[in-house]
Amino acid sequence: MVIVTWNVNSVRARQERLLRWLAEHQPDVLCLQELKAPDDQFPHQAVQALGYHAAVHGQKTYNGVAILARTPPQDVRCGLDDGEDDPQARLISADVAGVRVLCAYVPNGSEPDSEKYVYKKRWLQRLRSYLERHHQPDQPLVLCGDFNIAPEAADAAHPEAWLGTVLYCPEMTAALAQLASWGLQDAFRRVRPEPGLYSWWDYRMLGFQKNDGLRIDHVFATAPLAALARDGFMDRLERKGEQPSDHVPVGVDFAWPA
Repeated sequence: MVIVTWNVNSVRARQERLLRWLAEHQPDVLCLQELKAPDDQFPHQAVQALGYHAAVHGQKTYNGVAILARTPPQDVRCGLDDGEDDPQARLISADVAGVRVLCAYVPNGSEPDSEKYVYKKRWLQRLRSYLERHHQPDQPLVLCGDFNIAPEAADAAHPEAWLGTVLYCPEMTAALAQLASWGLQDAFRRVRPEPGLYSWWDYRMLGFQKNDGLRIDHVFATAPLAALARDGFMDRLERKGEQPSDHVPVGVDFAWPA
């Protein structure tokens, strides 16, 4: 069962790239972030023509997440379900072929002294509470998406340059570790431990051309599923060509019947 996460940075701007990638790679599950479109502007028919069912939690202009799967997603839930007044579309989950799939778009945080940074910290705490309320660590579960956090120095080409930013700082790495301590393992790192693998590059300053990247897109899994991880990939080729996203697809292949 191949599960992939990809921040497409506007599904409308990247629709042709998305459909081409789906047709070529045919993963069992593709989790998308930063759709920047409401549900009715998602390319449902085009995705369905390629054999995928889409569960979408969209939002006009900003945010938005979706789960695309070859088998119809069941028990679809949107949001953090904690009673807080939060209109941002950042989480969707569903059962797919016996696995609970959570697709998350963690806030960027802007600057460490900003209200958006406070919101990021709070959102991660709320996500941990969501897991505690709805799931168990012994359940086959995947939490993947754009986390906007590099877990450690090996996840940055130049960690000294990023240290102290919202993408790589002690407080954020600790927050991510606290989330994972619920019962999640870094499934991608389990099968691809080598350094130099990055999922995001800044559009500015020739970041991709210099491979000055960060690994901020992750596939986490509970122990029953993480133990079945057998391969992982980052599709750097998707970053080439006209108008790419600043993120690339990140996938893990699990020895799980799809």
